[in-house]
Amino acid sequence: MISDKSVVADIERTSIHDGPGIRTVIFFKGCPLNCVWCHNPECIKSEPQEMFYPEKCIGCGMCKYGCFSGARVICGKEMTAEEIFQEIFADKAYYFSDGGVTFSGGEPLMHTAVIKEIIKKCKKNNINTAIETSLFLFDCDLLESLDFIMADFKIFDSNKHKKYTGVSNDIIKKNFLKLDKLNVPFIVRTPVIPGINNTTDEIMQIRDYVKVFKNIMGYELLPYHPLGVSKQRALGLPETQFDIPTNEEMEKLKSYADLRG
Repeated sequence: MISDKSVVADIERTSIHDGPGIRTVIFFKGCPLNCVWCHNPECIKSEPQEMFYPEKCIGCGMCKYGCFSGARVICGKEMTAEEIFQEIFADKAYYFSDGGVTFSGGEPLMHTAVIKEIIKKCKKNNINTAIETSLFLFDCDLLESLDFIMADFKIFDSNKHKKYTGVSNDIIKKNFLKLDKLNVPFIVRTPVIPGINNTTDEIMQIRDYVKVFKNIMGYELLPYHPLGVSKQRALGLPETQFDIPTNEEMEKLKSYADLRG
């Protein structure tokens, strides 16, 4: 998205799960993928969307004046690079030596112009920058300017990847090869979805593909969480829910994700 503004779905503060240290996470709207398990379905479309939570509705009949109970909310706000940066800068005192900002989504690489401007401002203020990406898109200049990258490798087989995400992963595999040439540290992450990719063969295929990269810092498995189901419902989308992997299952799969294997 080439624009002086981007649509932001949410800004999460003091996150400890989206990169090193304490981070401010900017969730951009818009994604070229449509994963059936997506836990941020409100970030797939680029434009603002209304979300309706009927359990919060008090039947006041005042909808046209705005929802006072929080049952109807608009997800998505247009923001400039400067406006987003000011939100990041407000949290600088909490970053310490290893925290910073993480660009997420959706797919943040749909917002290259705005993010490049934010990165420039962050560098001038010694704020660490990271990104969470599907790597379906690639911008060498942007990625090379980051301090840390978290890239998803969801499914190894291309046809299966297209079935469950809407796109082939051929370009993603090629983009991983390009990513490793940028000399930026990165980790690879796989969301573990029971019935789709929760097999040792699947994890080993991905592990064997990525373990040769010289700049890889780790391979992480993320257990599926049904966080997106209530959001699908609020957006009026079909609900898709999977089982949550057990701790025992995750530990077994993690043993096959060891890059030394």
